[in-house]
Amino acid sequence: MKVGVAKESSPEETRVAVVPDTARRLVGDGVEVLVERGAGEEATFSDAAYEQAGARVVSGDELYAGADLVCKVRKPSAEEVARLRDGQVLLALLQPLVDPELVQALAQRGVTAFSMDSIPRVTRAQPMDALSSQSTIAGYKAAILAAEQLGKFFPMLTTAAGTIPPAKVLVLGAGVAGLQAIATA
Repeated sequence: MKVGVAKESSPEETRVAVVPDTARRLVGDGVEVLVERGAGEEATFSDAAYEQAGARVVSGDELYAGADLVCKVRKPSAEEVARLRDGQVLLALLQPLVDPELVQALAQRGVTAFSMDSIPRVTRAQPMDALSSQSTIAGYKAAILAAEQLGKFFPMLTTAAGTIPPAKVLVLGAGVAGLQAIATA
């Protein structure tokens, strides 16, 4: 099996679908990993890091032509859909309820697609739950952004000059993001 890691086409996307450590584990399990040149750069992973993990760095054309399964973070652009071939598998955050035209286009090309944002959010599926991991990051960042805007210290600080009382923080919601915001604050 050949797993391809595509470079994200969205200019504001800084994530990559497979990191070098995961590529190493896949290679160790006998999977051939193809990484599109520059796929990890925005996420601070060099092509050399993927090569050291045992992956092969290739052009985009070679990736789409050779991979049995293509991994992306975001849904593919129209150009990327056109590069997918019959029988290929796509794994990404596809938002099928928001973009039914994309689902139709993938089906017409004969692509089997798995939308990571459609995996049920249940305990058994937690290792595959992309939404919870992203919500954790959102809660963390929300607390950091709030701390920046508040103009006070969040934690209580005791210094030689005295004690600074902690800020009072209100977090609305106790889901994944809310719990992380509470922990960070």
